[in-house]
Amino acid sequence: MTELRQIRADFDERTITVYQAYAPAIAGPAVAAGRFVEPFSRGRMTWIKPSFRWLMHRSNWARKPGQERVLAVRITREGWERALAEAALTTGDPAALAEAAVHVQWDPERSAAGAALNHYSIQVGVGRALIGTFVDEWTVSVTDLTPQVHRISGLIRAGRNAQAVRLLPPERPYPLAPELAGRLGMAPRR
Repeated sequence: MTELRQIRADFDERTITVYQAYAPAIAGPAVAAGRFVEPFSRGRMTWIKPSFRWLMHRSNWARKPGQERVLAVRITREGWERALAEAALTTGDPAALAEAAVHVQWDPERSAAGAALNHYSIQVGVGRALIGTFVDEWTVSVTDLTPQVHRISGLIRAGRNAQAVRLLPPERPYPLAPELAGRLGMAPRR
């Protein structure tokens, strides 16, 4: 049984993939440079999501204005875990949230067709204090997944869900130290 709150991601020994959707004006230069460059803003929080399906729901499969390009951002696991260690839950103490360098929010995970599932997926908001570190130290690569997104979306719209699901990026439970998982509100289902 899937835990109520669980980080599911594409990761290896050194890195984890998170997803973001941007307008072409931001995505194009980022893909060309392999990291975020202007006009990407270092002056505002950026939200990263290890759940591809959740981002597809949020960006309407790269059809939402300002979110027409979907990027796979591979970052270091060390950076990811540092972000989680500095995070405050958006549902927690408002004073702690106001002071936190990173925000964590749990939202219903989505099926490939967009239906809400009965478990939650993490979103991580990297605040201004860490944006430079995210861009300059944690980011390993930036890849444009927009053609793949359009292909998967087309299969779903054509009712070919099984074929679409086979094209989704692989995601598996991400291991965290129990103390950190507890801080993030992750607990097994009872």
